[in-house]
Amino acid sequence: MRPTLRQLQYVVAVAETGRFHEAAKRLHVSQPSLSAQISAVEEQLGVQLIERGRSGALMTVQGEEFVKRARLILRDVEELKAAMNMQEGTLAGRIRLGVLPSVGPYLLPPVVRDLHRTYPQLRLVVEEHWTEQLNARLMDGTLDCVISTPEDHSDLASAVLFEEHLWICAAPDDELAGTGPVYIEDLKGRDILSVGQNVRLSRTVRALADAAEANMSGVFTGTSLDAIRHMAATGAGVAILPAIYALSEASRDADLVLRPLDHPRAQRRVALIWRPTSPMADSFQLMAEILRADAKAILENDLP
Repeated sequence: MRPTLRQLQYVVAVAETGRFHEAAKRLHVSQPSLSAQISAVEEQLGVQLIERGRSGALMTVQGEEFVKRARLILRDVEELKAAMNMQEGTLAGRIRLGVLPSVGPYLLPPVVRDLHRTYPQLRLVVEEHWTEQLNARLMDGTLDCVISTPEDHSDLASAVLFEEHLWICAAPDDELAGTGPVYIEDLKGRDILSVGQNVRLSRTVRALADAAEANMSGVFTGTSLDAIRHMAATGAGVAILPAIYALSEASRDADLVLRPLDHPRAQRRVALIWRPTSPMADSFQLMAEILRADAKAILENDLP
């Protein structure tokens, strides 16, 4: 006897949720049924995959190895199903897309609308994660493709969607209030606001702060672009924001001044990224065309 695909899904779901009842809810089965199937797998293999306790379900060493391999098998099966459902020149079926929080909320609204209008048989499932988790979920097959910075996903296939400049964001009574570009020397001695995660955007902002001899303090960080934008509005410092956010969201805030930052490193490249072995590469190229067009429309907007 070999574990079935459904049994693989059961074990992976328990590993991801940490609880049998949460895994059963996710897979729309009863908990006793899920538990029985996992016990059957353990009996077939002669190993304990899951340590059961009051605090939840913990994977054993063998369980972790099982889940690692099960994810690859399930990924290949999903890709096989997707490849069989795809017709040349169209998009259909389900695509699981991961996206950076600093891109998704500002780019995806028009994209989702345009994808649905152009390819009505497509079902897009979207998750937001920072870079490291996007890469992990792409590689284990949880995601089919991701929108991220290509420099952080080596050895993967990609289609560049856009390159954007970074903008400064300050309160209306700040000395940087005005029009036109801001130069790096204008930031000397200033407190710079950035998202606190160790992601490429925050590393780029830190490099710009170093070049400007500005201050990057742990006190002046936020958990989201909205957070640092609101901090800038109170005069807490100068926020550095990507253009996709500045031109689609922050530009509507009358309590802010937005100006482009003129420096060679004040830019970011964003791409649609997928595994080079994926049979859905042609479909991702079709998605990239719409993503690219919608990003261009946002980035070519003038500030009100």
